[in-house]
Amino acid sequence: MQIVDSHCHLDKLDFVNFGGNIESVIAHAKELSVVKFLCVCIDLEHFDEILFLAKKYPQIYASVGVHPVNTKGKDPSICQLLKLANYEEVIAIGETGLDYFHIEKSIADWQQNRFRRHIRASNQSGKPMIIHTRNAKEDTIKIMQEEKAKQGVMHCFSEDWETAQMALDLGFYISFSGIITFKSAKDLREVAKKVPSDKLLVETDSPYLTPMPYRGTSNLPAYSYYVAEKLAEIRGVSINDIANTTTNNFEQLFLT
Repeated sequence: MQIVDSHCHLDKLDFVNFGGNIESVIAHAKELSVVKFLCVCIDLEHFDEILFLAKKYPQIYASVGVHPVNTKGKDPSICQLLKLANYEEVIAIGETGLDYFHIEKSIADWQQNRFRRHIRASNQSGKPMIIHTRNAKEDTIKIMQEEKAKQGVMHCFSEDWETAQMALDLGFYISFSGIITFKSAKDLREVAKKVPSDKLLVETDSPYLTPMPYRGTSNLPAYSYYVAEKLAEIRGVSINDIANTTTNNFEQLFLT
């Protein structure tokens, strides 16, 4: 059995608490059958660190992008994104999208413009997108439709079935995180039942959103196992089925 953590932030982990180095994190993950990792970029200032990890460890892949809530770092042009996406270790554009949780929608033009640039870079490069949406589902889907977004994943999905359907209609995958293990996520678990098996992914978003039974501690890529385990329970299949399905889906989306 092999599981892929399709979205994590290895560069943000506190290695001191987990064996002191990235090798210990990778070894711990392997103990729970998690063998590949997509280390997702959220700002250009740390892109080189992520690229270094992907170059050094063959089981780690990289993305390039700037998170929608990042206001202090460099705001990338399409040309910059395309240049950095040229590295063979970079398999995705993002994390990008819209997040109105901390800002008013009325002043979100800069987020929308950034999102559009990432979509255009994705379409031009042929590399799939990693989309973040929070309190902005209508505008997120609208911009994806307007820009004719071609491929990617709705990461850490926490919206309703209607939103999932619209993303699926655009050909996007749906990735579930540790949120599906939370007691408060009953509605999300209903969504997780309905997503077609060929569009499912699992992730940790580590070091954030730690799943049960480790809620309250820092998240680790190894805990993708518990996301897969819960998804298997929700869908009434074996964890082996979920592992095989989501690994194949990851390879289909990002590596073919």
